Amino acid sequence: MDLICFKVEEWMVGVAYERYPSVLRTVESGYRPRSSANASCPNSPGEGTLARPLAGGKRMEQCPNCRGFRPQPAYYRGLAGQIPPAWPIQSGFRTDRWFPPVLSSVQQAQLKTAVQSPPATAGLELSNWNWKVVREYLGQRFGCWLCRSSCLSYLHRLGFVLKRPKKRLLKANEEKRKAFIALYGALQAEALSTGAKIFFVDEAHFWADADLRGKWVQKGVPALVDSTSPSLSEKATYYSGVCLESGEVESMEVNGNCTAESSAAFLRQLRGKYAQPLVVVWDNGPAHHGDAIREYLKTSGLNLRLVPLPGYSPDFNADEAIWDWARKEVSANVCLGTVAKVKEGIGQFFRGLIQRSEEVKSRCRTKLQAEAALLMSGKDNPISNTINAVPTVVSV
Repeated sequence: MDLICFKVEEWMVGVAYERYPSVLRTVESGYRPRSSANASCPNSPGEGTLARPLAGGKRMEQCPNCRGFRPQPAYYRGLAGQIPPAWPIQSGFRTDRWFPPVLSSVQQAQLKTAVQSPPATAGLELSNWNWKVVREYLGQRFGCWLCRSSCLSYLHRLGFVLKRPKKRLLKANEEKRKAFIALYGALQAEALSTGAKIFFVDEAHFWADADLRGKWVQKGVPALVDSTSPSLSEKATYYSGVCLESGEVESMEVNGNCTAESSAAFLRQLRGKYAQPLVVVWDNGPAHHGDAIREYLKTSGLNLRLVPLPGYSPDFNADEAIWDWARKEVSANVCLGTVAKVKEGIGQFFRGLIQRSEEVKSRCRTKLQAEAALLMSGKDNPISNTINAVPTVVSV
């Protein structure tokens, strides 16, 4: 039996040296593999795996549960224990196949700081960060040119994620925004005591072409949306107003563009439908000023107040969420083609909101409501000092 084992070992070592010279040079230097395979016939796929431990000095052992011989398995403590901590020639390679990062901790900190500012700050005349810009930055700064996956891995490792940004309007006056939060808290308290309704009002256009949004597609398949390229004149214009306390939504279709006359018409519609005192909050758009509105406000017993939002503060208008919601459900990735189909879809959407009042309340809530609630819950309430910071009736 010993003679047979010796002959098998001698044959396998010969095959290994003939077919795997580079592997055996590594084995002879001290490396021990962690896998095994049977070699049932010459030139089998597993003979190389079997030959490596034999060439490294391991003897064949008889398997207790099967016929024949095989080298010691990878999980055998004696074999695994002989794996060296690193390659003898190339330092830094470890037995668990983990490579140290290319960038040092200092370099990673510099990359993290650079990505938080526009590329121009780092000396790159480009508008936005992506993996190519990261690669260029690392190459110029550290002489290290990485591939796409490595650049993206470093961005994720440093805590960065890809998000679609929103505009930060630099012209917005922070003091006026804070004053309006206090004013809105007072309006809520007043509406609660008098039974008034607060409506956030805005207007929007809906075009017949598709409103492109993200869509799910199979990997490797382009995300395409069919379009008949309708004219820009194929559009529908609407007013809408949302009351967050009750979840009610009022809408009005407009023929043409929005003007002071159309705004006055929508105010009449609101006033005719709701008997309670009304507070209308809207922006300072051109359609919200004019002779038609001034004449309407002179109506005796109107019991309606117009409250202007601070400039450049669309995030305070709850009605903005209605328009985004409508586009998601009606025209997202769908080319309607004609203005008639647009009006049909938008009309159906507004009619369906009657049964979705709770969803309206949750979807249309903005940071204005959150900050006003936080302000009202404070012990030192500054509302009494700022109640007149923003006029409650806009000059029209």
